[in-house]
Amino acid sequence: MKKIAVVAFGGNAIIRGDEVGTIEQQEKNTYDTCVNIIPLLERGYELIITHGNGPVVGNILQRNEAAFEMYRIPKMPLDICVADSEGGIGYMMEMQMMNALNSRGIKKSVVTLITQVEVDKKDPAFQNLTKPIGRFYSKEEAEKFTKDSGWVMREDARKRGFRRVVPSPKPRTVIKKELIKSLAEVGHIVIACGGGGIPVYRHEDGSLEAIEAVIDKDLASSLLAIEIGADSFFILTDVPKVAINFCKSDQIDLDVLSVSEAKKFLEEGQFPEGSMGPKIQAAIEFVESGGKEMIITESRELQNPDCGTRIIK
Repeated sequence: MKKIAVVAFGGNAIIRGDEVGTIEQQEKNTYDTCVNIIPLLERGYELIITHGNGPVVGNILQRNEAAFEMYRIPKMPLDICVADSEGGIGYMMEMQMMNALNSRGIKKSVVTLITQVEVDKKDPAFQNLTKPIGRFYSKEEAEKFTKDSGWVMREDARKRGFRRVVPSPKPRTVIKKELIKSLAEVGHIVIACGGGGIPVYRHEDGSLEAIEAVIDKDLASSLLAIEIGADSFFILTDVPKVAINFCKSDQIDLDVLSVSEAKKFLEEGQFPEGSMGPKIQAAIEFVESGGKEMIITESRELQNPDCGTRIIK
């Protein structure tokens, strides 16, 4: 049986930091990232791809607000907006992955699954909103959204503007994990858990209901990798290696990072909550749950089997 790798695409896989996010830009970036992960197929992996929904779900929410204000089209709740982003981004990624495979003469099917992820309705995250979504706004725009729509807005730590923040509960289980695994095992490339998946909670009778939140993509990807027994877990970001003292004169790039070191650096604030922090936490959870190989790197580095930062026990 072939090995399975879960590969989490970072936001820069779709929209670069200096771009406005036109569909042409998104398609090119996605295609480039898909080409970059083909070496994993060539090394014998079956692939499950997860992805964030970055500013996309925020744009969908903006359209929601504008459509209601201008035309009184009923607003859709956050879970529907997350599902919209999963479908739209998944479609684009599926097409560009097929194009990348075709460019290498590889015949393989690609399938996108709209994925629900169960959370605990009593998770303390619902009382402490931390997850930024959507684009940056000026102070004046942020105050208007707070007044008109009841959004909770928070200034970015790097002073780039204000963003909406929503609850980010811990994922408990991926609802379609068995289907995702079985599709990968028979050779399909699966795109799942987009944007961290759609948060749902379970009633006592077993029925599911959506809840307003956004799950961290890296934590959902780690959970999926754990639940299906993936051999490897890759998180693709915009740097080739994890570093301490990042962007300082004494920056140190790390080839290997033990779980104990990762926890220590997290406590010291080396890995901020809004950037590398969730990726390190996701890596820790995967390795502590028995994961064999966990790598954080930039997609262009994947041609080298020894790329990136390896997180080990």
